[in-house]
Amino acid sequence: MAEGSELGIIAQTPRVNVLGVEISTLPVDGAIEFIGRTIIAGDRAVLSYVNVYALNLAYENPWFKEFLNHAALTFCDGFGVKWGARLLGHKIPERYTPPDWFPRLAYACSLRRFTLYFLGARPGIGEKCANLLRNQFPGLIVTGSHHGYFDKSQESPENQAVIELINKEKPDILVVGLGMPVQEKWLKENWDQMNAKVALPVGAMFDYLTGEVARAPRWMPDHGLEWLGRLVVEPKRLSQRYILGNPLFVGRLLKQRFGILE
Repeated sequence: MAEGSELGIIAQTPRVNVLGVEISTLPVDGAIEFIGRTIIAGDRAVLSYVNVYALNLAYENPWFKEFLNHAALTFCDGFGVKWGARLLGHKIPERYTPPDWFPRLAYACSLRRFTLYFLGARPGIGEKCANLLRNQFPGLIVTGSHHGYFDKSQESPENQAVIELINKEKPDILVVGLGMPVQEKWLKENWDQMNAKVALPVGAMFDYLTGEVARAPRWMPDHGLEWLGRLVVEPKRLSQRYILGNPLFVGRLLKQRFGILE
């Protein structure tokens, strides 16, 4: 078995350091193959992703940085991270965000008969997403779903009930869309109780795939402007994340670039 951690095995892939977070340079096909190998081997692994918001959170919250660095595979979710890595002299060849690459994973799961469980979003959205993907990929097995509106305190009866529901299904892949950093905190506290092989945090993916929340026009994410599109769609929720967070990120990158990172 590969080197382990409390989050399971760690993929032995090249990584680059941005603001103290080790980010994998594995392309999306490699990530899908890693998930498949983990399931077939009977191992366990938690994956994660980083964008500018995540790296700012990690800079300010040691527990979150530790989570990212102990995940089996922490991949690049944003052009800001690719740009930041380039400023530091590194190259991240591919950026992949869950709403874009998850259908490819779903297709692979439908071929290999891997099972999934969806956790997150408002009531009914997980099942709506499951039906959409089942129609797109016949043979896909989503064994169940549960909304994200429950008491996530580690010992709460609601939290334990959700864990029992998931464990009853024994999914190969637990897809967690509780938003960042709630989903990472929930996995950090509960992963050792979970009867699942792979955990994949996906943020607001269920809402995006089902059309509950509009995405920016395709040309914007293709040119590194998805953050601006999201800000236009959800200004109240995301203004602080981007208007304040992006300049903070640039300043912190420059500190690392010139060797004065705190």
